[in-house]
Amino acid sequence: MGDPKFSRRKYDTPSHPWRAERIKNETELQKRFGLKNKREIWKAQSIVRTLRSQSRDLQARTRTGEHQAEIETKQLLDKCGRLGLLPVEGTTLNDILSLSIEDVLTRRFQTMVFQRGLAYSADQARQFIVHRHITINGRIVNVPGYMVRRAEENAISYATRSPIANELHPMRPKPKEAVEIEKEKAREEQVAKELEPAKPVAPKRKEAPAERIPKAIKPSLEKLIEKDGAKEEQEPLPEDKETGEIQPAPETSEKPKVEKHKAEKHKADDKHKADEKPKVEKHKAEKHKADDKHKADEKPKVEKHKTEGK
Repeated sequence: MGDPKFSRRKYDTPSHPWRAERIKNETELQKRFGLKNKREIWKAQSIVRTLRSQSRDLQARTRTGEHQAEIETKQLLDKCGRLGLLPVEGTTLNDILSLSIEDVLTRRFQTMVFQRGLAYSADQARQFIVHRHITINGRIVNVPGYMVRRAEENAISYATRSPIANELHPMRPKPKEAVEIEKEKAREEQVAKELEPAKPVAPKRKEAPAERIPKAIKPSLEKLIEKDGAKEEQEPLPEDKETGEIQPAPETSEKPKVEKHKAEKHKADDKHKADEKPKVEKHKAEKHKADDKHKADEKPKVEKHKTEGK
């Protein structure tokens, strides 16, 4: 007996972890039913496996005429009918052997919510269930893997205190009739657009291709064009009022200005040199005076040192 706080594992893992075909089928089922992980698929496989083993065992026992086997067969078929896996009447043990994983996954609470139109997708149905927006007979159920019984199918609805219970809530799916009406309107609008006469489009004017100038002569041609434009933009020359003759344009050269600037610069340099000359001479005189004083002070010391050495 295990710990009561931790229930035993209710599924069996695959015998081999890396089977490409099995992994592919499990991935498709996981996307189709909006499952969180593959453990939920393995749980459904365990349920189907258990029902099949019970059916095979009961078939072997009923062949011997065992009365208890008949009672257990009836109980097993009633259980499958209550869970919605099989019809309520007219079923046999062979029908249990034909059950598949999809039959079990379709009875999950998450799948039933999506099939009843309470969510746009299986993933959204799982979100509504976990967030406590869905009830069964007025009782909130927040377990997406809950196996819905046949008697509870019509009792699935939104929680009364949930904001999604409001018909105008944006996350609430629209009824099928409203969706069909919107689709019909979209089709009519598309047909109307197709039937509208096309507006005549004015033909575009073809622009003359630009003349290409070879690279070898392009610079010279551009200079010529610039010179011609500059000549046209020149102002007309002034006329003499007495004679009526056109006077030549005054020569505007930059040479006098440049010479004037050079002369001013030389003058400033000469002035600076004249100001600096006395300062340099004064500094030299002070340096010579300091050297002479230093020699005069050192001379008696040297003579005294010589006399003491003798």
